[in-house]
Amino acid sequence: MNSSEKEISYQITNTYSTLNSLTSKTKHVWLVCHGMGYLSRYFLKYFKQLDAEENYIIAPQASSKYYLHANFKHVGASWLTKENTLAETENVMSYLDAVLKAENIPNSKKLIVFGYSQGVSIAVRYVVRRKLQCNQLVLHSGGIPKELIAKDLGFLKAKVSLIYGKNDAYLNKERMAIETKRAYELFGNGINIIPFDGIHEVNVALVKNLV
Repeated sequence: MNSSEKEISYQITNTYSTLNSLTSKTKHVWLVCHGMGYLSRYFLKYFKQLDAEENYIIAPQASSKYYLHANFKHVGASWLTKENTLAETENVMSYLDAVLKAENIPNSKKLIVFGYSQGVSIAVRYVVRRKLQCNQLVLHSGGIPKELIAKDLGFLKAKVSLIYGKNDAYLNKERMAIETKRAYELFGNGINIIPFDGIHEVNVALVKNLV
């Protein structure tokens, strides 16, 4: 019996979550990409300590959902896997295009692109593929996509920060040495490397200090 895998295109509907309101008083707009296992509405909790009047947070939602535990009670999501990665990446990029189009962010606002864990790869790829001129690019506890080279980031004028916990179970010293070296190669010596005493979780204190 012969089997074959075919490809089709179709339209889907997905959600995203926001925190606070986008007004004339808003100074910073955050595009925040969650890590694996999150839903966007819960990921927003890490940004609630920011000044609500000055910060508007947009949290896209990874479309691939799954049950986190055997009791089928809690749902999480994943951005990408090793399966059909190129096509899935294009799907995510198109989805983020739609999110930003819907939000119609004024050019007068400072844009912060923030990726956490698995969301780092999404945040960086989106900035690179769309040549997005954000004010800050924050890479928190995640790996930089392996396919990127320095010239891919040549257009970027943003302040770039690499944040990680010294006791992160997923990022040991050897891995962080590699990621730090890659970060300098891609972004130059201007990148801000920020290690902290902690585990694999969003450091809310450091997030607050970014603005």
